[in-house]
Amino acid sequence: MNQKKVVFFNNDILFSIFDEIKNFLHFDIVKADRSNINEFKKKIDSDLVIISKKNNEVENSLIMDDHPIKIEKLIEKINIKFLKDKFNSQSELKIGSYDLNLNSREISKDKIKLDLTEREASLIIFLNQSTTPVKIDQLQKEVWDYGVKLETHTVETHIYRLRKKIKQKFNDENFILSSKDGYFLN
Repeated sequence: MNQKKVVFFNNDILFSIFDEIKNFLHFDIVKADRSNINEFKKKIDSDLVIISKKNNEVENSLIMDDHPIKIEKLIEKINIKFLKDKFNSQSELKIGSYDLNLNSREISKDKIKLDLTEREASLIIFLNQSTTPVKIDQLQKEVWDYGVKLETHTVETHIYRLRKKIKQKFNDENFILSSKDGYFLN
């Protein structure tokens, strides 16, 4: 696994402090300034940029205010940022040409977004994990936690509504398909 990188942009003093303690850090440090920012953007895949003022050229930055900050606090902020990024990256699921954000329960395609209910998101995740079509009784048991022999049209109703939402939002009639063997994602 690649080591996370923290770039100190136009902040020589802070970089030199971190350079002295780099052996105790759980991330790599890199120095960048205005003269090499364009080269820096091309070559370095940074996870976080420490910067003193907001700069629209620099993405994924932690802005340091002008007031003093303890090094321990800054390291804590950096580690929290890495944890948040890891959590967010684990919540993204690619389903064909769609992206499903598990945190916000939002499915998107080509910058178009659709909010899902918790049950709809669970249904999509379960169908996505299955390698074969899933029968209604299995969906009742695994997604709804119902008994196997329960007579209900809950699954069919939810799938019907979800298909309708996806068709209206993405003009996609083939996201959830069915066969004699059950439901599956296209």
